[in-house]
Amino acid sequence: MSLIYSIIIGGIAGLLAGVIRKGSGFGLFGNILVGIVGGFVGNFLAGLVGFGGEANLIGQILISTIGAIVLLAILNFFGNKSL
Repeated sequence: MSLIYSIIIGGIAGLLAGVIRKGSGFGLFGNILVGIVGGFVGNFLAGLVGFGGEANLIGQILISTIGAIVLLAILNFFGNKSL
């Protein structure tokens, strides 16, 4: 059940990250996938800075969204070869 919950939270985070970073997303389904992976990245980064405890639903969405935004920024940086 925890994995399904993480996937749902990551999907929501991916949608939010795509809205926040307009023009740098990968479409609806791509942003959802980035959000799922970004959720794991966000939880890892939150653990490094000491926010790794059990957060409520809003906290989990916020942490996952930040992770998805970081992941989108990294993917866009390395994916944009026209610089």
